[in-house]
Amino acid sequence: MLRPPRALLLDFGGVLVDGPPRPPGARRSAPPDLVRRLHLLVGPAVPEDRIGQDLLDGARRYAEWRHAASAEPRPVELGHEQVWGEFVTVDWPEPAREAVRREATPLSYAWSWRDDWEVRPGIPEALRAATDAGLPLAVVSNALCGAAHRDFLTAAGLGDLFVVQLYSDELGLRKPNPELAWRAAREVDVPVEQCWFVGDMPDRDIRCARRAGAGAAVLMRSARTGRARPLSDCAPDRVVEDGHGLLDLLGRTLGG
Repeated sequence: MLRPPRALLLDFGGVLVDGPPRPPGARRSAPPDLVRRLHLLVGPAVPEDRIGQDLLDGARRYAEWRHAASAEPRPVELGHEQVWGEFVTVDWPEPAREAVRREATPLSYAWSWRDDWEVRPGIPEALRAATDAGLPLAVVSNALCGAAHRDFLTAAGLGDLFVVQLYSDELGLRKPNPELAWRAAREVDVPVEQCWFVGDMPDRDIRCARRAGAGAAVLMRSARTGRARPLSDCAPDRVVEDGHGLLDLLGRTLGG
């Protein structure tokens, strides 16, 4: 049996929120509004079609960097200017690169935001049941721009349920760096060994929970989970399918 938690530390994407999966074989494309925004910013120095392709290539390179960082013992996060400069605008003329550097934070917000985000099934019920049981809640998330995540949770009517929301771009640290979990535990004023850590990625969330000494590591399956390679140091204590599964697990553990 799992020990009852005294607090919950939850990932954002894949746990609280997710977007519908792309159909098999669907062609990936850069966000049109972001492409146009960049083109207005840099002028004719970089054509729109090149901007779109560089955004796609940059997203791929950034994803590869994130994957490699997950194997490091104490990974750090890149700043907004670094992400754009190292992954997207590498070969752009210097005036265009400088224009993007100046607007790196609002551009990162626009790149992060997804119009198709949806709160995952059962999450509102699970969060409110945890709050009613006296469990403080914290978001612990890797993010290009955590402000976009925070604004979505506020718009969804869930933001006020959290004691704190910790995002990698604001702290300069990335999961599985255990400092993120330790800091969240300090913010909710509960020892980390009495917190449940809920995430959808074994190499980031479950590994972070293990390194931090969390009381339990709960894997909530998402579309990304199925693509993850099994890792010996990332086995969860429990697996749930969505917020309804988390609610059920909480009920059984808390005796509700």
